[in-house]
Amino acid sequence: MFKVYVLYSVNFDKIYIGYTSDIEQRLLSHNEFATKGYTLRFRPWELLYTESYEIKKDAMRREKALKSARGRKWIWKKLVEDYKNNVNS
Repeated sequence: MFKVYVLYSVNFDKIYIGYTSDIEQRLLSHNEFATKGYTLRFRPWELLYTESYEIKKDAMRREKALKSARGRKWIWKKLVEDYKNNVNS
């Protein structure tokens, strides 16, 4: 099983999109274990969204779609705005 995921950094108002076969370990990596890379600079990360796929190629295709301009627009308009509205409620 593969998961496509979206992380959100509340402190820096940033998103990160990726895919993995082990979401728990990947979140630990993003928030604690990683020693270099993009996500290190914007910790802590919150898991904002996931989708599950049986086939790795399908997960990779969806990740690519979410990283497109249209996908990022959907993430910001739907997921991030909903998250902010729920936190502020």
